[in-house]
Amino acid sequence: MLVYVLNSNGQPLMPTMRCGKVRRLLNTKQAKVVKRCPFIIQLLYETTNIVQPVDLGIDAGSVHIGTSACTEHRELYSSEVELRTDIVKNISERRQFRRSRRNRKTRYRKPRFLNRVHTKNKGWLAPSVEAKISAHLKTVENIAKILPISHITIEVASFDMQLIKAIREGKSLPEGTDYQKGEQLGFWNVREYVICRDGHTCQCCKGKSKDKVLNVHHIETRQTGGDVPDNLITLCEYCHAQYHAGKLALPKSIRRSRSFRDAAFMGIMRWTFYNRLKDLYPGMVSMTYGYITKNTRIRHGLEKSHAVDARCISGHPDAKPLGFIYFQKKVRCHNRQLRKANTFKGSIVKSNQAAKEIKGFKLFDRVKYNGRECFVFGRRTSGYFDLRLLDGTKVHASAPFKKIRLKERSGTILTERRSMGTAA
Repeated sequence: MLVYVLNSNGQPLMPTMRCGKVRRLLNTKQAKVVKRCPFIIQLLYETTNIVQPVDLGIDAGSVHIGTSACTEHRELYSSEVELRTDIVKNISERRQFRRSRRNRKTRYRKPRFLNRVHTKNKGWLAPSVEAKISAHLKTVENIAKILPISHITIEVASFDMQLIKAIREGKSLPEGTDYQKGEQLGFWNVREYVICRDGHTCQCCKGKSKDKVLNVHHIETRQTGGDVPDNLITLCEYCHAQYHAGKLALPKSIRRSRSFRDAAFMGIMRWTFYNRLKDLYPGMVSMTYGYITKNTRIRHGLEKSHAVDARCISGHPDAKPLGFIYFQKKVRCHNRQLRKANTFKGSIVKSNQAAKEIKGFKLFDRVKYNGRECFVFGRRTSGYFDLRLLDGTKVHASAPFKKIRLKERSGTILTERRSMGTAA
């Protein structure tokens, strides 16, 4: 077991595997436990701050982050972080509630167009992208708090979207000024492009309904697929109404092509993440690319995973592996919805806000139930809790508070230790 050590001022020292000495320090009150997973202690007496160079590799991603901190001969920390993917869904729900509320309460108010955040702040990023960047920075910050990091290397990815689409559709590869001539060049908006692309013909009945009114239909919901042309299809008024009434099914040939959402995320966030990291850790940050990581992994005969890629990125692919990883999951910090969307009998609107603490437990607290450590994923005022592991495995759907023992207070990034065979 590897124990991470902080000095009396909270600065990181080199970790230790001398568990007997750690136990004696804790028993004699010369050290205290700071965190259980990963296990961190802080010394309560003055000591010398002699450390070794530790290189940190970050495998950045839109869904998972791989991290690995290594010295020249040994890996000291390894983790895989699962990021939130519900930002777009939550913002879409908020937009629906907002529009419904304004339609009920301020129906005659004139529209406002000059109160948008992106019109005021230069460098504004969408909340879904900003959340991922913040999670990357928080992950690096947490590692730097427990290890004396001397250098940080991050892998960023660049995707040529036009080239990928051209190869997939069998078109000529773009060169030079072709990148300035996108598929919507010369059209006023997406709707006009989609209708022209489909030959001003309903793609369901092929004009058999004789309805001349054309609509642009989302193949996947706007919340899921967005307003990109690949997610839009032309339907006549009759077919569109019949489909939404549940009386018509679209042909199986009508389906959305492959989504490039993850690639778009990485293209947007990579430079912002890199520049912010350089501002936080000046002189310590460098960049590498995926093809270099792949070549390093193949040459050293390593398996493919986020944590292994991060070890290759750190520059020490032959360092002795830690033998396990810390699987982490980013959870939401707040839920500001005040009322439930659906009313109950008697038009009763129930509050959506539960008490922050119930029977001494909070949401996402680490607890122990029947000898097994898990997390609080749901709570009831009656004192019964929904307990789960980070991968979603249910430990108990309604465990009584009297049988639960608190182990650690919740945070925004939850952590559990896993063997390498069960890594996500």
